[in-house]
Amino acid sequence: MTALFQQLPAVDKLLKTPQGEKLVAQFGHTAVANVCRQLLQQAREQIKQTQQLPDYFQDLACTICEIEQQLIQQSQVQIQSVHNLTGTILHTNLGRALWSNTAQQAAVNAMSGNVALEYDLEAGQRSHRDHYISELIAQLTGAEAACVVNNNAAAVLLMLATFAKGKEVIISRGELIEIGGAFRIPDIMAQAGCQLVEVGTTNRTHLKDYRHAINENTAFLMKVHSSNYQICGFTHAVEEQQLAELGAEFHIPVISDLGSGALIDLSQYGLPKEPTVQEKLAQGVDLISFSGDKLLGGVQAGIIVGKKNLIDQLQAHPLKRALRCDKVILAGLEATLRLYLQPEKLTETLPTLHLLTQSMTQLTEKAEKVKQQLSQQLASFSLQIETSSAQIGSGSQPLATIPSVAVTISSQTSGKLTALLQAFKQLPMPVIARVERDKIWLDMRSLANLEQFLVTLGSLPRL
Repeated sequence: MTALFQQLPAVDKLLKTPQGEKLVAQFGHTAVANVCRQLLQQAREQIKQTQQLPDYFQDLACTICEIEQQLIQQSQVQIQSVHNLTGTILHTNLGRALWSNTAQQAAVNAMSGNVALEYDLEAGQRSHRDHYISELIAQLTGAEAACVVNNNAAAVLLMLATFAKGKEVIISRGELIEIGGAFRIPDIMAQAGCQLVEVGTTNRTHLKDYRHAINENTAFLMKVHSSNYQICGFTHAVEEQQLAELGAEFHIPVISDLGSGALIDLSQYGLPKEPTVQEKLAQGVDLISFSGDKLLGGVQAGIIVGKKNLIDQLQAHPLKRALRCDKVILAGLEATLRLYLQPEKLTETLPTLHLLTQSMTQLTEKAEKVKQQLSQQLASFSLQIETSSAQIGSGSQPLATIPSVAVTISSQTSGKLTALLQAFKQLPMPVIARVERDKIWLDMRSLANLEQFLVTLGSLPRL
């Protein structure tokens, strides 16, 4: 064993070889030296366990090659681009909404130079970073003003912390939601320092339930859109307009966590109906919060719209600074919102809406091209084009499905589908599919870039 340890080269010796000097010039002395030390430590451990040298220390060429591979790997960003073939368009685990071309360009412009983020060019003085967004949202929704934070959970937290700390917030028991990542409305209320007052029952809440719970310590009447579940059957809920009228009677604001935050009526495209921000404002809600990267189709952000005097108080709260967005997010959000100024073009310019509104004919054409490509490499599998059911995703309309088309892959040999799924994930741009009824489903509804996907499939080994 001692002889094996003696065969291990010193770090300095490796760095002073011509190949080592070339790596230092490319990656820097510190990075190369650290990788050398890591490989030597791994080699010592292997010698202790197996009494053998690792293969990459058999000769200098192998050692240099392994060092270079390690350096390249550690330089690569681990958040890797993937192809979404799951059929879920707004897939939380895969990054939700795709950015439009204009949003991408706006973000690049913001990150590559200085921007007038908190500076009013006309007045030549300091301004607020939400200024442009607030004016734009007011134009799109009719709200008096807007406030932007880093996600919708932060938006809810900011509203509660600003107005309800040490006070009570009344909410229907049927709206105490939990969304992905264990975000729970009761927990957010506790974090904000306010007291939750549940009214009604899980399936039925009436206006009188809110009325009886109001007292001098009530800060808000709150509505939460149950976007990720549905209560069916013997049910009753109080509409926002009724709640707003009750709030006005007692001079108590009404707030609404709308979640997905649609700015257009999706039913005009044959998609499931989702309440819009404009509708809730028209019903008299004082503050509404929603996400930027769900049905809005843009960046991750939490947007609060409503009465200006309330928005001004949100902007002045110390927590707002901790939750605010940077210049890149604000640029991407503004660019996304500006697309809504041309609503007839949204199915072309907004990737989320484009994916959701593809025709079955278009999806079938995509599926045929994918099947043709795969048939050359998966000769031992059975490939079919089948109708499928896609989803909006990210908690939007959990029971509603959208017709779609998929290429399905099946095999009579046990374990072959598992091996294929693993091969998909090892491609230069991994492919994420879904498994259902003993088949792999490549759903065309969520596929963002067909041409790029076909190129990626070209790297798939024959199985």
